[in-house]
Amino acid sequence: MSRSARSCVVAGAFLFAFIGAGTAETVKLGRPALPEEIKAWDIDVRPDGLGLPEGKGSVSQGEALFQSNCAACHGEFGEGAGRWPVLAGGQGTLKSERPEKTIGSFWPNTSTVYDYVHRAMPFGAAQTLQPDEVYAIVAYLLYLNDVVPDDYVLSKENFPTVQLPNEANFYDDDRETTEKAFWNANPCMKQCKPKVEITSHAAVLDVTPDAGKDGDKPTGGVE
Repeated sequence: MSRSARSCVVAGAFLFAFIGAGTAETVKLGRPALPEEIKAWDIDVRPDGLGLPEGKGSVSQGEALFQSNCAACHGEFGEGAGRWPVLAGGQGTLKSERPEKTIGSFWPNTSTVYDYVHRAMPFGAAQTLQPDEVYAIVAYLLYLNDVVPDDYVLSKENFPTVQLPNEANFYDDDRETTEKAFWNANPCMKQCKPKVEITSHAAVLDVTPDAGKDGDKPTGGVE
């Protein structure tokens, strides 16, 4: 028997065994997740505070933690360093040509802040902060955005009472009712317009690099 024929026989036997196992009542792969394993993944926090751990943290504690864990990227006062995200300020800019989408100007709920800090920060060392440290950092971020005073202590108990300025402008997705009349069952897929026109440039969003010293064209954006 040739090597290729032998390989086919082996592959066929493996496929038959796999199909036979799939038709049984159970595949018998893996095991039920342990409670501590589920707990390690179940870390989301709802706006009403469900999912929060016990703990608390003050604005002053958060300032010290922010400077040592966050300021290198986000600036000492949340103003952003380089092109890292800006976290504070931006109120009143959402309708402008260049909106500043910060915690105080755009984010919907305090739970969004806590969940993200807990889940993904500090950059490169995610989920290393203890609950009290996360509460403190969130308290400091709220203070930077003029949401709480400088002596505020954020805790599991008072967490649901904190409201971000832009919370009221978020609503459930209602496109199925408000936009359904505009849906087209047969959308145009080609030659829909006599010509294509550029209506905006990436430079407006500050993502197009400046031209080089020798007049070279930018390497990104819309031309």
